[in-house]
Amino acid sequence: MTADVKKETLGFQTEAKQLLHLMIHSLYSNQEIFLRELISNASDAIDKLRFAALSDESLLEGQGDYQVHVDVDKDANTISISDNGIGMNRDEVVEHLGTIAKSGTAAFLESLTGDQQKDSQLIGQFGVGFYSAFIVADRVEVHTRKAGEAADQGVLWESHGEAEFSVEPQEKADRGTSITLYLKDGCKEFAEDFRVRSVIKKYSDHISVPVMMVKPPEPPAEGEEAPENPEVEYEAVNEATALWTRGRTEISDDEYKEFYKHVSHDFDDPLTWSHNKVEGKLEYTSLLYIPRRAPFDMWNRDMARGLKLYVQRTFIMDEAEQFLPLYLRFVKGVVDSSDLPLNVSREILQQDASVDSMRGAVTKRVLDMLGKLAKKEGDDYADFWKEFGQVLKEGPAEDFANKEKIAKLLRFSTTHTDVEEQDQSLEDYVTRMQENQEKIYYVVAENFNTAKNSPHLEVFRKKGIEVLLLSDRVDDWLMNHLQEFDGKQFQDVARGALDLATDSEEEKAEQEKLEKESEALVERLGKVLEDKVAEVRATGRLTDSAACLVVGDFDMGAQMRRIMEQAGQPVPDSKPILEVNPGHPLVTMLDQEADEDRFADLATIVFDQAHLAEGGQLDDPAAYVTRMNRLLLEMSKA
Repeated sequence: MTADVKKETLGFQTEAKQLLHLMIHSLYSNQEIFLRELISNASDAIDKLRFAALSDESLLEGQGDYQVHVDVDKDANTISISDNGIGMNRDEVVEHLGTIAKSGTAAFLESLTGDQQKDSQLIGQFGVGFYSAFIVADRVEVHTRKAGEAADQGVLWESHGEAEFSVEPQEKADRGTSITLYLKDGCKEFAEDFRVRSVIKKYSDHISVPVMMVKPPEPPAEGEEAPENPEVEYEAVNEATALWTRGRTEISDDEYKEFYKHVSHDFDDPLTWSHNKVEGKLEYTSLLYIPRRAPFDMWNRDMARGLKLYVQRTFIMDEAEQFLPLYLRFVKGVVDSSDLPLNVSREILQQDASVDSMRGAVTKRVLDMLGKLAKKEGDDYADFWKEFGQVLKEGPAEDFANKEKIAKLLRFSTTHTDVEEQDQSLEDYVTRMQENQEKIYYVVAENFNTAKNSPHLEVFRKKGIEVLLLSDRVDDWLMNHLQEFDGKQFQDVARGALDLATDSEEEKAEQEKLEKESEALVERLGKVLEDKVAEVRATGRLTDSAACLVVGDFDMGAQMRRIMEQAGQPVPDSKPILEVNPGHPLVTMLDQEADEDRFADLATIVFDQAHLAEGGQLDDPAAYVTRMNRLLLEMSKA
């Protein structure tokens, strides 16, 4: 069978075609990043072989000197990036180079705006890797062979970056992958030796594998002629030292930023980072980064997360999630341990006591890093909170040991500012608490406006007591686990009977008088609404509204109930408590109503309105409209 018969032409996956088109047109202003991405991939391939060879030395094929070679040919207008790493077989070539193998790709593409500048940032968050080659090339060839396989198992992949690519067998003597880019007319600079060297120094100095280029020939001595066929000699262009193994004082901020882009495949600089070497009972180095923007798939439970794990500078695995809890899944970086065995697996990591100790220390390191960021002047922490605040709110439920540290990092909207931006800390709230105020008050609602205008806030606004305005889906769940801060209990203003420690003796006496005078009305309402409410009671918490709904001390909150119901989860049966404001004209009119049918209609409307005010939905909206229209008509005739 001839090679031509074996050659196949295949179509790119739809999402890959879309991404290629967008990337080529959105990232044209930063063309040189293609070299960073391809060298980074080559380094990863070598890391994977280095790890695989720990258990099967034959994969090295007698050659264990790891290198990445970059060759330019000005006459042919090409640049080639070659590695002697793990390589790929035919199926892996089709899978990795014909498909965007990431969950949520379609949703990511839907989020693109058509604005090239904004889309380039989004594409940077997505991570383009190999496909960045088409920013500068109109044809790309990939010649590869998987380590350990025969020379005739080599594969040649070729594409113009449009609708299709071809795959055919082609013998390859050495293991690894060689990528040749046939440069576009406007990108000839990347066939220039000096230009390519400067890009490698800029982006890839930190890579632990030497990146080799042909050494420029020495000029001949005076009176001598240059040899016709000089011997080709290669030299390392980069430092070729793993960045995290160097001292902090030896590393510039630009080098830290470029290393972040290498480990994260993000295009933006990180917000902050922490480089730390631990010696003693456990010996390890960690280099941790906080990204500037959330990855597009942060809410996908199966997203790639975790740190790169090295043992004694040998790469072990990507996405080692055992070193950080789930609520810190956005953190990127490297952990290099001197204590773990080189043959460590994910299963061993889950059972190793030293991993638990490292996890605890690395988690505290991240929280301390965020604490420092929060204290710094400027907008960096506000930017972080907008991107990752809802994820951090998962922390108190997941990480009991660090609950107080996490609580200090949380930010909320409150009645102090009455704006939607979450920029108030719990420490700020505590400093503003009134004399004799014993609790931190909060209200939970479906959205900010519902929370801000909740009738439950009326007495708090009247007395100048600050209330947290919570409207994120995670908030009710968060408060169930947070419970207290700085010795102060949290109190949902829509739960249980209101007992303000700031109330004077006169106000308490007035409340008792109110309850006594309203006993008959409360009894009548209780009978009419007995199927809808657990109890009716007079309240002093309302100043402008006729009524509000309150949940029992041990019942599920209204927002949590709605979330559970929307998710199809069973919820316990419970009825709300209706609190009425006896001083409100509508309630006064209700008290004076002699017609029991009309009283029942009015009572039901008051209940339904209280339900709507807290963001709920009526079980029978049509009946509410009919009842309301009937009363309006009766009033217009009166």
